Parts: sequence; C-alpha cells; structure tokens
Amino acid sequence: MNMVVADSLVKVFPAPDGVEKRAVGGLSFSVAAGQIYGLLGPNGAGKTTTLRLLSGLMAPTSGTAIVGGFDVASEPMAVKRVLGFLTANTGLYQRLTARELLAYFGQLHGQKSVPAAARANDLIDLLGIGSFADLRCGALSTGQKQRVNIARALVADPPILIMDEPTLGLDVLSNRVILEYIRRQRDAGKTIILSTHYLDEAENMCDKIGLLHDGDLVAEGTLESLRKQSGQTRLSDIFLKIINADEQVETLVS
Repeated sequence: MNMVVADSLVKVFPAPDGVEKRAVGGLSFSVAAGQIYGLLGPNGAGKTTTLRLLSGLMAPTSGTAIVGGFDVASEPMAVKRVLGFLTANTGLYQRLTARELLAYFGQLHGQKSVPAAARANDLIDLLGIGSFADLRCGALSTGQKQRVNIARALVADPPILIMDEPTLGLDVLSNRVILEYIRRQRDAGKTIILSTHYLDEAENMCDKIGLLHDGDLVAEGTLESLRKQSGQTRLSDIFLKIINADEQVETLVS
C-alpha cells in the first residue's frame, strides 16, 4: 500500500527580478508502507522544498500530494496527525528538559498527562536519552539534541516519517543510534522518506531511491536497478553518470 503519493508536484518561487524560480518541476513518486525511500540530490536540487510540500508546510504551485490517505492541500491537519517531520535544524524549547519537552509534545498531540509521560519515558529508553533526559535542552550537545528531536517526531507514534538530514553534524555514536532506530521503525512497518547528503548511509538504508537534479526526478529505483541503469557501483558515481556530470564540468572549465 502506498502511504505517500506525489503527483506532478510543482513549486515556483517569485524572485525580486521578476524571473520565477522553479524549485520543483512535475515531481511524481510513491512510497509504500514498510519502506525507506531515499530522496537524494545536491544542494539546490529541490529536496527540502519537496519534503515541505509533502508535510503541508508549503503549498504547491500545482500538483497533488496524498499522505496517509489525506490530501495535503485540503486536509492539512489530518496529514499532520499521521506524520512525524524531522529536520537537522528543528528547534527545541531551550528551558525545558528533554523529558518535559517530550511530555509536552505528547499532550499537544492529545495525550493525557500520564500517558504522555509514559510515552516520553519509553522514547527516552529506546533512544538512549536517559543520561541527559533531565537536562535543559539548551545545555545538550548536537547529537543529544538530535536524539531528542527524533523522539519528539515520534511522540504520537505516526505511521509516516519524513527525515531531512537526520544525522547532519553528528558524532559516530549518535549517528549509529539514529540510523539503527530508523531501521527499526521501517521494520515495524512505518513509511520513511529520508533525505541525506551522506550517500553511504543511503546505500545501506534505502529500499528505493529517487535522484533529484534541478527540481526533476532524473532516476528512481532500487540501488541494484540504478547500478544496472548507470553501469556504476557507488551511489555518488551513479548520480554523476545519470546527470552527465563530466560533460557539465567540461563545459564549465572550457
């Protein structure tokens, strides 16, 4: 069953000089339950814009997105109830402890205080937050904050997760904890869209990969099918081959 369906999504931004910038152009793809879909590409490819369109944080210029059976444009609150959204720069309330923050977000999702506290404690155990759960978020390290952010995105136990650069700037231990937890969520049947610049992570994590370039989906498939299509082995080489990077570099330096 497809839990996320993007159909001909387009996002165009106005520019001060009057020339519109197309960030996403006619993007279509789907993600099934129990699948990690890697949405990959260089800076400016349209990844973050696409994720914001899917989450309802941004309205498309045209096209549709269905998330968890709900239309993002006409049913945004229903989408938010089935979606956990994580970015590397998601803010935390600096004066709350990690435990207080998780319980607070649980109550925002409609949980009573006792179940919210119990859910917070479960996530604290699962993500190894216990040693710093009662420190204020403002005093946490980057890796500790990111674990708390993941727990915040999971407070309501949503069936769909969007993760934009979840391991950006993390140390090796925090990186491993987060990636392992993402795998466990996939194995539990959740639908996950993962965007990362760390292509070795994508190779090891993703069941299906979409390669974005200049707002277009230039290739899509399993890692093995992309290898056959491009004749390359490493994901970085696959992408460079598909977009004819050698020709582009030669044009720029000649």
